[in-house]
Amino acid sequence: MKRLAKPLTSIKPVYDYVVIGSGYGGSIAASRMSRCGQSVCLLEKGKEFLPGEFPQTLFQASSEMNFAGGKSVDLEKNGLYEFTMGNGINVFKGCGLGGTSLVNANVSIEPEPRVMEDSAWPVPLREDLDSFKWGIKQAWEMLKPNPYPENKNGYPKLEKTAAMRKSAAYMSAPFRLLDINVNFEDKINHVGIKQAKCTNCGDCVTGCNIGAKNTTAMNYLPDAYNHGAEIFTEINVRYIKRNKDFWQVYYHPIGIGRDNFDAPLMFVQAKNVILGAGSLGSTEILLRSAKMGLEVSKKLGERFTGNGDVLGFGYNNEHRINGIGLGKKGTDSIANVGPCITSVIDLREREELEAGMTLEEGTIPGPIRGLMPKALFAFSRLAGKDTDRGIKDYLKEKWREIRSLILGPFHGALARTQVYLVMTHDDGNGVLKMDEADKLNISWQGVGKQDIFRKVNGEMYSATEALGGTKIPNPTWNKMMNYDLVTVHPLGGCGMADQAALGVVDHKGQVFAGQEGSKLHEGLYVMDGAVIPRPVGTNPLLTISALAERSCKLIADEKGYQLNYDFSNATDIPDSPTSLETGVQFTESMKGFIGMGETGDYEAGFIQGKKENTTFEFTLTIQTEDIQEFVESENHPGKMLGTMMAPAISEEPLSAYNGVFNLFITDENNDSRKKMNYTAELISKDGKSYYFEGFKDIFNDSVVDAWKDTTTLFISVYEGNDSKGQLLGKGKLVIKVADLLRQLRTVKAIHPKSKSDGLSAIATFGKFFAGNVFETYLGLK
Repeated sequence: MKRLAKPLTSIKPVYDYVVIGSGYGGSIAASRMSRCGQSVCLLEKGKEFLPGEFPQTLFQASSEMNFAGGKSVDLEKNGLYEFTMGNGINVFKGCGLGGTSLVNANVSIEPEPRVMEDSAWPVPLREDLDSFKWGIKQAWEMLKPNPYPENKNGYPKLEKTAAMRKSAAYMSAPFRLLDINVNFEDKINHVGIKQAKCTNCGDCVTGCNIGAKNTTAMNYLPDAYNHGAEIFTEINVRYIKRNKDFWQVYYHPIGIGRDNFDAPLMFVQAKNVILGAGSLGSTEILLRSAKMGLEVSKKLGERFTGNGDVLGFGYNNEHRINGIGLGKKGTDSIANVGPCITSVIDLREREELEAGMTLEEGTIPGPIRGLMPKALFAFSRLAGKDTDRGIKDYLKEKWREIRSLILGPFHGALARTQVYLVMTHDDGNGVLKMDEADKLNISWQGVGKQDIFRKVNGEMYSATEALGGTKIPNPTWNKMMNYDLVTVHPLGGCGMADQAALGVVDHKGQVFAGQEGSKLHEGLYVMDGAVIPRPVGTNPLLTISALAERSCKLIADEKGYQLNYDFSNATDIPDSPTSLETGVQFTESMKGFIGMGETGDYEAGFIQGKKENTTFEFTLTIQTEDIQEFVESENHPGKMLGTMMAPAISEEPLSAYNGVFNLFITDENNDSRKKMNYTAELISKDGKSYYFEGFKDIFNDSVVDAWKDTTTLFISVYEGNDSKGQLLGKGKLVIKVADLLRQLRTVKAIHPKSKSDGLSAIATFGKFFAGNVFETYLGLK
């Protein structure tokens, strides 16, 4: 499978749509707007993972864990598994190209009709639920949910599913197999992606290394790619601002070294912006944007809900479960674990909506299975409640625990442990807000003490009692920890409503402009779980997807776009993760002066600028996408992107795009003279365009000049998009020693095939640079 993300230096300065986030909302927005013929840029904070690249061991998984907390904001934090610790409730979500779809349990289930009929939703949606049902149909066509194929095509009946049937019968409750977004046959899918069939490894929630899980990276995102959307990863969007007819999206590129230089944020412009960064991400961006002057509803951050999520365990049952993921033990043959979730005991349709719930089984993913024997042994002593008694039962349970502790999680008590995930209806009164350190804070003290969660634990006890095990609640749900909860389904924060006094966005996700009335921000939308104004009471991915599909259709109709849903443009995206060659990137910072109005001499411009204190500095990231091609090419071209600060031209930092870097080009008139060329288009905060040219003159007039020549850049700045515009000034920049040392720390290989391949690419670049210096100044080749 080919990578969908483009190199950062390929980003353009202006798009019709900038989409932030790539989960169910963002990926749908990118797919549908690109199908409308609009230019689309999708920005994702996380990395891109191909099948085979997800963690398979505890060590690998631990390196992808990111805990949001601490006293300061770290813009470089970027793990696949993101934990946000709150007051009363904690959140786990995915961070990668595909969002939480990469690490969820894939369950597509429609909400109970009474949920969508609730008065929390805006009137236009409640009065047109057929459009919501249409959205479900469209999402279904893309995500391809289907039930686990018991006793078909080589797939065995699963022990954990059989145990759920037994629990349901004991509880006199409805049981059924769930529709899950998992592929059970080898095929090229409807958007051109080659997918393998599920091997039942059980590692859905740490990332599917088979490629069988129908994440948005397997459907909506490649569909957007097929229709021209440009996808960029490792982009941390901070806030948005309106400038005349455009939105400006301010962001920090992760992992390229700009933080070493305290470089300012960059921005990209768009006619429209769609926030799809999830309940926490979209709310945080709008909260920060509000601090920067964006007028929004006072309800922003309110009505946050954990969707009534409760995690629990039926430990050490009489019934075998096989609910342990295989991790590195994964095999090409079909195992007996199964996808993470396959079935449900559906406890909805009760007289009181808020008393309903769905109870599903799960699996413990392979990368963390080694922690579980001791952990669940300890939790069973601290908070467990055994559902059966008797000396014979006691001895059998102890023997199974000993086997697990000695032989590991595939044996004894752990092999007989059922994982439960319950979703119900909390009161939805959580609050998201920014603290003094500019971090998102979740405040919902005492949420776990609501009566509904005691009822949930009662149902889990009954399900476990049917199997003769010990019921263990969520490890944080106890008196010592104030009954804190953990949710994997955060919703709300930008809730839908009929007016700004009641919510943040209207029925199609468009953001209200102000605190009262129904005035809307032109071209600004939220399209993810943040817009859901109440708990759904079951897995929310299908609800989120249906609302996003509906919103895109309404936007297309409103703006007169032609939106088609056929797959005639689907292309086979080859099964070749090595299609990108290994490149090298580094980030460079230079400082100096520019003489405004000086059009003749660089040195004179520098002296004038120094006298008038018209400073000029930049922080630019330079990328070579193929180091071998770079070395062999006559012009040795690289791409360039970053920021420039020139107060005499713009009070705010300028963003540099479409930059080109040429290293050691031989002078046509003097083959002993070489140049390093820099060119880039600049955009100011007020939307004005400028053009930057610079060069380093590499010439052996003295061996000791090698340092000065390679660290001195002569610059010119023009109005407009090229050098045909009015020349505004000339000057000179230099690299300070401290900045050079920082620059050396930023040199890294991009998309290497292995660690040794990356080191080889860096060595090739270093040898090429040093070789040209030796050749120029010492006559050595």
